[in-house]
Amino acid sequence: MKLYWSSRSPFVRKVMAFAHECGVVGRIECVRTLVAMTQPNADLLKINPTGKIPTLLVDDGSALYDSTVICEYLDSLHDGRRLFPASGPARWTALRRHALGNNLLDNLMLWRNEMLRPQVQQSPETLAAFEIKVRNAVAALDRDAEALATDAVGIGHIAIACALSYADFRFANLGWRRGNDRIARWFDAFAQRPSMVNTAHIEQ
Repeated sequence: MKLYWSSRSPFVRKVMAFAHECGVVGRIECVRTLVAMTQPNADLLKINPTGKIPTLLVDDGSALYDSTVICEYLDSLHDGRRLFPASGPARWTALRRHALGNNLLDNLMLWRNEMLRPQVQQSPETLAAFEIKVRNAVAALDRDAEALATDAVGIGHIAIACALSYADFRFANLGWRRGNDRIARWFDAFAQRPSMVNTAHIEQ
C-alpha cells in the first residue's frame, strides 16, 4: 500500500498513528506529497479527485481518501481488537470522541489558514470565533479525560491526541493546557506511546 503523505499534516498523522496502533504500519509505503491551498498537486489529483492527503493507494490499484475511511480500512486488515468498536455504547463513545477530535483539527487548520492571510484581509470576528470553538472543545475534552484514560485505546483517542499535538505544533502560544490539567496530563502520557513518538510532526 502507498500512503500519500506529509509529516506536517495532522490527518496524515492520524492515519500513521492508527497504523502503528493496529500493527499494520510495516505494510505502508509513504510517498512524500506536497499539497497547498493555492497550489493543487496535479499528480495527486489523478488519484484523489479532491487533491487532499492522506490518500491511500491499496494493493488492487484503487484509492481510498479521507483519514477516517483509511483508518477504518486499516482496521479491517488485522486480527486484533478493533479500534473502531463494532457495536453498542463503546462504538458511539469512540465515534463521538473521534468527531470531537476531528472537528477540533478542522477548526485549528481553518484558524491557521485565516491567520496566514495578509493581515488586511483577516477577519477579527472569524479569528475570535475559531479561538472560542477551539477552547470550548479543549474544555470538553478536559471533562472527558478520566474516562479517556481508563477506556481502551480507539479511534477517538488517536484523533484527540493528533488534534492536541497539532495545537502544540502550530499554536505554540495558545496555552491550551491552562485550566485543562486533566486532558493535559492525559495527552502528555498518550504522547509517549510509540504510535505518537514515531509520527511526530516535522517542519519539512
